Amino acid sequence: MAGRGAEQHPHGADRLCEAGDRVYSRAVRRGRVPRRDADPVPCLLELALLHPDPDDMDWLVPTSPQEVMTRLLRGMYDEVSASQRRVGSAVAAFEWYAGLGRQVQPAPLAAEGSAIRVLDGLARIQAAMDEATQACTTEVLTVQPGGIRREAELSEGLHRALALRGRGVRMRDLYTHVARHGQGLMTYLELMGDAVEARTLDEVIDRLILFDRTVAFIPANTDRTMALELRHPAIVEYLVTVFERLWRLAIPLTAPLPDTGIEGISHREQSIAALLAEGHQDAVIAERLGISVRTCRAHIARLSETLGAASRTQLGVRIAQAGLDGPLRPAASPTLSVPGQESRTAR
Repeated sequence: MAGRGAEQHPHGADRLCEAGDRVYSRAVRRGRVPRRDADPVPCLLELALLHPDPDDMDWLVPTSPQEVMTRLLRGMYDEVSASQRRVGSAVAAFEWYAGLGRQVQPAPLAAEGSAIRVLDGLARIQAAMDEATQACTTEVLTVQPGGIRREAELSEGLHRALALRGRGVRMRDLYTHVARHGQGLMTYLELMGDAVEARTLDEVIDRLILFDRTVAFIPANTDRTMALELRHPAIVEYLVTVFERLWRLAIPLTAPLPDTGIEGISHREQSIAALLAEGHQDAVIAERLGISVRTCRAHIARLSETLGAASRTQLGVRIAQAGLDGPLRPAASPTLSVPGQESRTAR
């Protein structure tokens, strides 16, 4: 009975249920109530608001309201005292930790900010980039994936680039080969003059911006609404090394792309052939080269036609036989034979 009552009447003496209020009030007015009246409200017995009449166990007599009030006040006092003790302990602990904090010498990096900071939202990202731009005095290194740069992307960072150029800061930018076909990029580079040097690769890493080799920015999610600001020297140095190695492999934007040595197969199609040989799907290839899936499949169709392949399986064999499954190599002679076809003159 007591267990069921606790579930049905989960309260204390300070907030009686409606039925308990009614029975207890009746007991106070009459001096006692029959035991059966308390059956629906076992909470009154559990809270010691009613107790058996010593003279007749079939009746219940109430605890006086004055005694109940005294009990409630005593409980409140005990709770307040316990809270005060907890507050006192917390204050003492706070003072102890604060004392320890004053003894610790801050790391040199703390003066410049956190080693890794999460920037949530485009507004915070742009503000941090503007701050880094203002502090930059020597060099900016960037990797810009995604193929042809949209006018909006170029315009968004133009004010920072112009500010850097005005202070004599040198800039080096890495793009994918596809970016060569964007007029917006060409206009941007003409505007920046010799302050910017650009090179391209078949594929590059995700977006990276490095200021003075001391602070770097990289995306923190796929839609680039979050970014990481990195100031840890080891991390920044590692990213600089990655950039420099990609830079040495890249082709200056002012130089033409190397010829594949096979008539009818462009440099881009050779890159697609190499990725197909690695087993990548069309969508993955398109993303890595910065082109649309539709464009990627059009190139694959031309590859199949040029190499005389009737299926994807046969195309893989033809790619390997033609030597298109690895890095681009200079042609060894003026002509190169494609399996299944007559010799073709190198372009």
